[in-house]
Amino acid sequence: MNSGDYGTYGFRFSEFPELALCSLFATGLERVQDAAYRWDGMTRTDGPLLLFQYTLEGEGIYEDKDGAHRVGPGQAFLADIPSEHRYYFPEGQHRTWEFAFLLIRPRLVLPNWQEALAKLGRTPQLPLGSSPVRLLLHIYEEAKGGRITDPYRASSYVYQFIAELCRFSLFSRPEWPEKIKAAVSLIESRYASMLSLDQLADELQMSKYHFLRSFAAAVGMTPNEYLNRVRIERAMELLRQSDENVEQIAERVGYSSGSYFIKAFRRRTGLTPGTFRKGDPLVLNRLYFD
Repeated sequence: MNSGDYGTYGFRFSEFPELALCSLFATGLERVQDAAYRWDGMTRTDGPLLLFQYTLEGEGIYEDKDGAHRVGPGQAFLADIPSEHRYYFPEGQHRTWEFAFLLIRPRLVLPNWQEALAKLGRTPQLPLGSSPVRLLLHIYEEAKGGRITDPYRASSYVYQFIAELCRFSLFSRPEWPEKIKAAVSLIESRYASMLSLDQLADELQMSKYHFLRSFAAAVGMTPNEYLNRVRIERAMELLRQSDENVEQIAERVGYSSGSYFIKAFRRRTGLTPGTFRKGDPLVLNRLYFD
């Protein structure tokens, strides 16, 4: 990336205590290579805040009462400000640390944040293609493009992000077997050209039937059901964020035809893709699957 790709954007909209609005404080994409980069959660004066910071390249250190944690690519940390923690660029490290972050006020979303934190831990791993990370990067691009211009749009993005983080935490339980975690990661990263169930089981060195039983027992749905869920969620993002037609979106998310995609989308959401695209974005962003 060039220097123009990085930046930090802050938001200080008027607050209306009588309205149920979430508060976006700042979002950014940064690249640092200097041990002077250091934040202390007890000396900051801009709290109370909740920080989600996700490493894209290199690594940094997140330190709290439980010790120091190296936060490398594909890993995030979740910090409450103020609290006893520090995060910084390691002294003597030659690689740059590239990361994206989101700072939000805890009003309205703190219970959801605490729920996600309890399930994920302070320094969770999240695939680059996961919904929270994709949304984090999208929010940054919207801020960079000057498209977050009022407290309502800012609130909707905060709510979406926290909801996606909570949803992700439901499917990231530490008790899942390692091979099931690997299967979920494969599905989330390769949903558009997904291998067959036989090929996926072979890649994980499991029999198809043992894999199917193990996946369903851990995740609560079959691999194909989980794959369709991921595809529909990605399609929802494309319907909200792009002008691509139904055939193009169907192909991008891995469906063989637009007609099959429409049937699958309606079965999952109760709506056609066209109806979803015309709907109120905030309401539709609250659409959850069971």
